[in-house]
Amino acid sequence: MKEFSLNKNPDLVVTARFMQGSELPLHGDNYSVRLYDKDIADEEFLGYAQPDEEGRVQISFSHDAFVNDVVFKEARPDFFFVIFRNDQPVYTTRVLDDVSLEDVKQFRMGKGEVVDLGTFLVDLAG
Repeated sequence: MKEFSLNKNPDLVVTARFMQGSELPLHGDNYSVRLYDKDIADEEFLGYAQPDEEGRVQISFSHDAFVNDVVFKEARPDFFFVIFRNDQPVYTTRVLDDVSLEDVKQFRMGKGEVVDLGTFLVDLAG
């Protein structure tokens, strides 16, 4: 998995898998997946990754990216992904409201908290 981090020492890693239909993983050099946190006033870009051959992405960033927001003081992020093909947005997932990191996190030595948001079925036909 090729990944991009906004922090050289990330303490939060979000993983997900993207499938076209039930059997075809989304992958290829022309695809990238960006992770955002939706706030009342805007959307905060957290990072991006290219999906691997199994359609999996791993995006690392600092937990402070949304917890220390001076204006909104958000404790639970509202994550969503945007899939890009050739740098053009082609699909946006629904917003995962108030993700409880305590409920879904795992700890992996050397990686910090790992949050697996599961598998997303995407329709890129439109």
